[in-house]
Amino acid sequence: MNAVHSRHIKQQLQQKFDTYYQQIHQQQTDPVSLYLDSLAPTGRRSVKSLLCSTTKIVGFEGRLEEMPWNLIEYQHLALIRNTLKQEGKSANTINLALSAVRGVMKACFHLKLITADHMLLLKGISAGRSQRLPSGRSLNKNELAKLHRSCKLDKTIIGKRDYAVIALLLATGIRRSEVIAVTVDDYNTRTGVLNIQAGKGDKQRTAYLNAESRLVIRQWLTERGKLPGSLFNPITKTGTVLNKALSSQTIYDIIKQRSELARIDRVRPHDLRRTFVTQLLDAGVDINTTRQLVGHSDIQTTARYDCRDQKNQQRAVKRLMS
Repeated sequence: MNAVHSRHIKQQLQQKFDTYYQQIHQQQTDPVSLYLDSLAPTGRRSVKSLLCSTTKIVGFEGRLEEMPWNLIEYQHLALIRNTLKQEGKSANTINLALSAVRGVMKACFHLKLITADHMLLLKGISAGRSQRLPSGRSLNKNELAKLHRSCKLDKTIIGKRDYAVIALLLATGIRRSEVIAVTVDDYNTRTGVLNIQAGKGDKQRTAYLNAESRLVIRQWLTERGKLPGSLFNPITKTGTVLNKALSSQTIYDIIKQRSELARIDRVRPHDLRRTFVTQLLDAGVDINTTRQLVGHSDIQTTARYDCRDQKNQQRAVKRLMS
């Protein structure tokens, strides 16, 4: 009887699989692709990685696009949440993973793969809130001086390009993904105004460079020439500027290498963005103006980039030790 019952369940499951794949074939798209296409290009890779993790948790070993998402139910979301908690993931990461699964399920609903009642059953699970230490850091004045000094010493074309990238990051708080999307036409060398066309969420904004950073970028442009296209380009070993954009990984490597040469603690590209926010707030710029300059939609996001509390705590401890 048990064997017959088990075979019956497997047959029902296989029928559901067959129905799902037949519907997907008719739609000529799948819910994962539909959901990911709705996201900004900069966020797709991390969300896709989270979705891959969730499919493994529920026991699916195939390609992400082949996952029968219409079979996801409340207990599967609970399993995903509890497993990620056991792995020590932060509440933000867990909530993002659950949100990604719900996003795919919403795409399933629009493709008529699940019902509205099915969708409603998936809304009640979240990771909750937790207090975590802030990630990243802001560079202090001494570290900034060392970084600038080290970059100035490299008179090669690669050195001038790397210095221009760092100068732009520090002067505008621009994101790594935005740096690689900037073209020569987006930057006005006369006024120092930079039009960011490919901001997060496909939002455009304007940034304003100070005199020092404009000088550094001018020196790079002199070496680069009047070639149209990306503002920052790959350079061959022979010093030839290639007519294409830098990769996001190259920006990361530039920051890592230049901070090591400056002999300062590890610096990530986003730390320069945190430095920009912290310096603005430290100079008395109001948080809403700061939010606009860095392209945040939510002022709470900007507040998380404020590293002044860390610096104040460090100063307090130094006073106690002196």
